Amino acid sequence: MKRLILGALLIGSVFQSSAQDFNKWSIDVGAGVQTIVGSVAPGYGTNNPDFWQANIGARYMFNERFGLRLDLGYNNISEASGNNPFKSNYYRGSIEGVINAGNLLNFKSWTKDFNLLVHAGGGISRLYSSEPIDTDADKMRQLIAGITPQFKLSNRVSLFADVSGISNFYQNRSFDGTGTTTKNGISGGIVNYSVGVNISLGKHEQHADWYYSDVEVAEKSELEAINKRLKDAEEEIADLKAKDFTKAKLVSELDSRYATIESVGSKNVDFAKQLIENGYVNVYFDVDRANVQTGSTSAINFLKTYLENNSSAKAELIGYADETGPKGYNKFLSEKRAKTVYNVLVAAGVDANRLSHKGEGEDATATKEARQLARRVAIRIQK
Repeated sequence: MKRLILGALLIGSVFQSSAQDFNKWSIDVGAGVQTIVGSVAPGYGTNNPDFWQANIGARYMFNERFGLRLDLGYNNISEASGNNPFKSNYYRGSIEGVINAGNLLNFKSWTKDFNLLVHAGGGISRLYSSEPIDTDADKMRQLIAGITPQFKLSNRVSLFADVSGISNFYQNRSFDGTGTTTKNGISGGIVNYSVGVNISLGKHEQHADWYYSDVEVAEKSELEAINKRLKDAEEEIADLKAKDFTKAKLVSELDSRYATIESVGSKNVDFAKQLIENGYVNVYFDVDRANVQTGSTSAINFLKTYLENNSSAKAELIGYADETGPKGYNKFLSEKRAKTVYNVLVAAGVDANRLSHKGEGEDATATKEARQLARRVAIRIQK
């Protein structure tokens, strides 16, 4: 047991130096019932489930996904009604690796209050029988594995339920203490069912179990805002689909539906430029298409209005594709998308000398879930 504790402290101290904006240490305290699996002498038996067992653990998370836990447990084992009476006590200690499955499975995309941990490891255990005979300690090694759903009550406290299976190796006596076993491998086991509390230790607001960065939240909010803007734009011009509009008439119609930059003051001209240069105004495309998405027509109108209010400004149109196709084809497709936007702006009355266009091919920075954002034409303002 000393070696287990020293090993856990050593590993924890090695990783303690890495600075994160969340608490890494926590205490887990639980209690519940048990099921004894095998290694009971004839005439002896236990209830299923049987009362009672308890455990306490100290856990250290290296990061928001992986950690290490030192766990101590106790099981009080006695006979079921109608069986020979006996009393035994089972003690154990283990070191377990912990995986934050909720983080790996991106639970934060749909909940901030529910999480799931998975743990497994090994250690030592001791079995003492006091009735009907008093025995010396049966010294065993054991493997343990389990799952732990969590429910967050506050930044410091969470409820948990745990199901853990324990397999004993080299168990020489049955759990009642009256029988013996000659197995050298797995010779007995226990399944523990616990409920308890997890208490976070540290100065930070969040524990690693529940950590999600401000960057992730900002990215999610920005993506939601873009999706909402696209949806609103599609609804706004849905009635135009059945009409016979040229490209110039379509942009002109959008002018009447959106306030021009000039109408709300000269200060908004600088704000409009900032929006464009920071990448908030893009023209999006469907998969393997060079036709502008209906909802992205408003972005073209936005650029047209900006250029009308800034006679010295020029714009470079830069096409991109996602990384699902061959590189050569993606280069061709990105150039074609930039040329499409160029043609629409020229048809809408923008001087061709004020526009340039090129294709950059794949945008490898977009993740699989955000490939829609890679299929775009970005805008760069030039003075």
